Amino acid sequence: MLDAPRAGQRVHLALVEIAQFAALRRMVGVQRADLLVLDVAERIASAVSKARVETVGRNLVEVSFTTHSPADVEPVVATIHAAFDQPVCIDGEFHSIGVTIGVAEGPGTESCAVLLVEEAEAALINARRRDPHGSTQAPAGSSPDVAQISRELQEAVGRDELFVQYQPKLHLRRQQIVSVEALIRWLHPTRGLVLPNDFIPVAEQTGDISDITLWTIKRVIADQRVMIRNGHPMPVFINMAGQLLSDTPFIDEVIALIESSGARLGVEITETSVIRDPQGAIKHLERLAAIGVVVTIDDYGAGLSSLAYLKQLPASELKIDKLFVTQLTSSHRDPLIVRSTIDLAHALEMEVVAEGVETAASLALLSVMGCDMVQGYLVSRPLALEALLAFLRDERHLAVAGEARSPLERLAAVRARG
Repeated sequence: MLDAPRAGQRVHLALVEIAQFAALRRMVGVQRADLLVLDVAERIASAVSKARVETVGRNLVEVSFTTHSPADVEPVVATIHAAFDQPVCIDGEFHSIGVTIGVAEGPGTESCAVLLVEEAEAALINARRRDPHGSTQAPAGSSPDVAQISRELQEAVGRDELFVQYQPKLHLRRQQIVSVEALIRWLHPTRGLVLPNDFIPVAEQTGDISDITLWTIKRVIADQRVMIRNGHPMPVFINMAGQLLSDTPFIDEVIALIESSGARLGVEITETSVIRDPQGAIKHLERLAAIGVVVTIDDYGAGLSSLAYLKQLPASELKIDKLFVTQLTSSHRDPLIVRSTIDLAHALEMEVVAEGVETAASLALLSVMGCDMVQGYLVSRPLALEALLAFLRDERHLAVAGEARSPLERLAAVRARG
């Protein structure tokens, strides 16, 4: 709180909340999202210079200020809102941030501080209801139906509302970023950021998934040319829905795009997607593999695995589902499952990717187990193309790679001593 106000002054407490914090956390990762409140507080402090600004929660900032009349409050609130008219730079990427503000007025005495906070909290709740400024969530009861989402998705392609981010894969032994996974996003004009889990199932249901996947491939091909010009000629992996593996015209078009562009692409498929039409899926995957497309089995262990299909697939990579990786150091069974999966994949001459790696402890254990590649927020969150190029240029992965090497070097030293 501010010092006791001078005669004729009024004390105000504003609670400023990051309106779309949950969506931002999914975008930038939990660790970076927890620091975002500091960025917000710094921008508020710069905009409202005479206020006292403090962070009081993961997504909440407290702003204390004095005025001479009630009419002076609204300009302060407007100034705080205006401070976020420009996007905030987060690790080289710019993200739009909206804030919701609740304001209370009090005498400024220590005895009334608790009451002032309670009134500010109540005002914040009312502000959320009245004006969810910058929120990426649709109002309650207004969930769009399948037909509406399908129409909006078709329009999204033409309006450039879709965009792609890239998440690097780190090869542990080589200490190199050897490939990236393309992840599609949708920036809706009214609902804000829409993540794949919220629209891909609808696209699969309506058949729009083929157009979206073709758009993604074309975008990736263009972006890969930029990566090559900047000295990073690495494969880019694209997620492919199971139903597309049986679509011959779609596969024909994908092959034509790849062959005409010379792109180095990989496809990630789930193990269960093949079961729908095994013969058709395997035939088309073999066609893709024949032109140099790397096939990765995604989310291994999340579904009902079939070793019969696994040995038939022309796959050279197997990705362990993050469900097992995130509990690697806190479960007795998960390390056994992961280790046996790594051994199985190696026996089938496949490299192993562990996704969802977020801690140094998990990384070290995966290294000892012989995992080939890791992917997750410990290495890097998904990045826009320009941020990815900066990440690769600055070789930010080397610190993480060093953490993975150290347990292996210690183990080798112990073995050498006998």
